[in-house]
Amino acid sequence: MFSGSIPALVTPFRNGGFDEDAYRAFVEWQLSKGTTAVVPCGTTGESATLTFEEHFRVVRTCVDQVAGRVPVIAGAGSNDTQVAIQNIRAAMDAGADAALMVPPYYNRPNQDGIFAHFEAIVAACDLPIVLYNVPGRTVTDIKPETVIRLAAAFETIVAIKDASGDLPRVSAHRGGAGGDFVQLSGNDDMALAFNAMGGRGCISVTANVAPKLCAEFQAATLSGDFARALEINDQLYPLHAALFSDASPGPVKYAVNRVRPDFSTELRLPMTPPCGASRTQVDAALAHAGLI
Repeated sequence: MFSGSIPALVTPFRNGGFDEDAYRAFVEWQLSKGTTAVVPCGTTGESATLTFEEHFRVVRTCVDQVAGRVPVIAGAGSNDTQVAIQNIRAAMDAGADAALMVPPYYNRPNQDGIFAHFEAIVAACDLPIVLYNVPGRTVTDIKPETVIRLAAAFETIVAIKDASGDLPRVSAHRGGAGGDFVQLSGNDDMALAFNAMGGRGCISVTANVAPKLCAEFQAATLSGDFARALEINDQLYPLHAALFSDASPGPVKYAVNRVRPDFSTELRLPMTPPCGASRTQVDAALAHAGLI
């Protein structure tokens, strides 16, 4: 269902509001470079600072601009199960092909609580779900046995974005959930090894800035051309690091602006612009990748 280079799209703001024209142009640029699916309103899209109305306006805009050419996986998670249900229904109403759903953050349920959270969501809406395991942000870890349990119990739980940083989980998930359960890396710097172990793509931050190279990298890994994939990985690796040299998505928006000067670097508080050292690192990485 999902594979390849899938950017977690940044959300452009201008004068405090969503810049729809810039977003449409950005989405179109992504598709022209080989992007195989898109994620509006994920972490990199500053979903935490969007109102409900803004969030799903962004999703509707993305769906409209994509016009069925690639899948749209809408960020829709919440730590409140009832809000998560409201969000996934809104994503379905907006025309999304799937929802990206984190486990409950802050409240930190145990594994049975995580399972019950997703059980309630599945019962309320039949939109396909991509689990999003990012314990570094949520402080809630969907353990492999729970991932396997969810995949076995619910046919609409079809994939995972794994940002745990724990590569052996790719094999654990594959062994327990089977080869049809789609595994997507949530870390650009691990995508090479992740795909070699059975992953099918990456929900990527770097693809915001280097969509063509990321698409070529993913195509190389999926075709088994790991020599070419390694070459591109070496080209992009400094950029993977630079984009997290300060609080994300500050460096990402700065980098996008360097390659697309029409794209604003504006952020919403509490996010602030990247520091000078971060900007210098991003510039050097962009030059190394041949993007400036």
